[in-house]
Amino acid sequence: MQNSQYLDKHIHHHGQSADTDVAPNEIAVGVVIGRASEYFDFFVFGIASALVFPHVFFPFLPKLEATLWSFVILALAFVARPIGTIASMWIQRRWDRGTKLTASLFLLGTSTCGMAFLPGYEQFGMLSIILLAICRVGQGLALGGSWDGLPSLLALNAPPDRRGWYAMLGQLGAPVGFVIAAGLFAYLNSNLSQADFLGWGWRYPFFAAFAINVVALFARLRLVLTHEYERELGEHELEPTSVIDLAQQKGRHIIIGAAAALASYALFHIVTIFPLSWILLFSDQSVNQFLMVQIGGAFLSAGAIVLSGVIADRFGRTRTLAALAAAIAMFSGFAPTLLGSGTAGQDIFVLVGFVLLGLSYGQAAGSVTANFGAKYRYTGAALTSDLAWLIGAAFAPLVALGLCAHFGLAFVGVYLLSAAVCTLTALGVNQYLKLQN
Repeated sequence: MQNSQYLDKHIHHHGQSADTDVAPNEIAVGVVIGRASEYFDFFVFGIASALVFPHVFFPFLPKLEATLWSFVILALAFVARPIGTIASMWIQRRWDRGTKLTASLFLLGTSTCGMAFLPGYEQFGMLSIILLAICRVGQGLALGGSWDGLPSLLALNAPPDRRGWYAMLGQLGAPVGFVIAAGLFAYLNSNLSQADFLGWGWRYPFFAAFAINVVALFARLRLVLTHEYERELGEHELEPTSVIDLAQQKGRHIIIGAAAALASYALFHIVTIFPLSWILLFSDQSVNQFLMVQIGGAFLSAGAIVLSGVIADRFGRTRTLAALAAAIAMFSGFAPTLLGSGTAGQDIFVLVGFVLLGLSYGQAAGSVTANFGAKYRYTGAALTSDLAWLIGAAFAPLVALGLCAHFGLAFVGVYLLSAAVCTLTALGVNQYLKLQN
């Protein structure tokens, strides 16, 4: 009787119980929690790749080569991430979403915590580098498996005139993660001697990343495994599909979706990890001072991400992304001059770059995922994101630093310009295909 009264009381306009009607704000909470923890982990490793790993794991190499090899290991997670996505989709089809996320939680926690305990090259030799690479691959596999479908669910539940606003909410995790990670490294680096920082101080951010990711993944588990969310995900057909089937039916849309985000994803590493390594190797500016400038830039980026939601809802997401790609292309022409102009120019490069990053990155995720339709959206959105990270961001610090160190700063502009051209081309092709259909 009580159950009957409850159902009678909570019937919504589709004739289904209200427990299947999840508010977009509730979904947004889960998205922000997941993305903020993911980006914190992301930036802890990225900053350590510039500040710590060249000294701890590659002391036998000159500083430039040591940093480049650190960036090779940084890229491994992005290479492994699509493999993790494909494997996790199979696990979810074979068992369920809870099993997949639990396996990802265990692998991510083990890999991240394992890094904090790794001895350096002086203790373990080449084995320490191999173990670091294995842990980094484990992080990539785990992050690929952590896809929960909440960003897609949020996009489908957002009001039609507020889609730009809700699209940017998950992207706020990037500046939040960067501020915490950079602030923690700046604090440790400024309050410890160089010997203590490189000996044991750098390990604390990895312990923090382990704790935050475990808590965040448990929070997401509690959210996505509730009856309400299971019903909502099922109603929108947000379930894994065969990757082979997806590639055959929607392969071109995966490529278009990944290319549409390249300008934002390339700029992502060009204003965060690459300039930090450049300052360390080729500038007299204090590392802590530069980290504080980057933290200021991250706050500006957060404001720009929020603004991107307002702009996109007024002018449309495609127009917004295209305009920002054009702005990044123009910025690429000034980037080499700014980076080569001493402290003031470098700081301006970072601050302007972070603003452009926030405006573009705020709308970059899932900008063309509607092309997948209901059946392929869950798997298609995950693999599109993985491919965009792999092509746009994975090798950005490595390529930018290597080219600039050997051939000049002009190549950082060339890198950004090529990414902006790819974005504009992909958006143009996507618009053409829409008109053809």
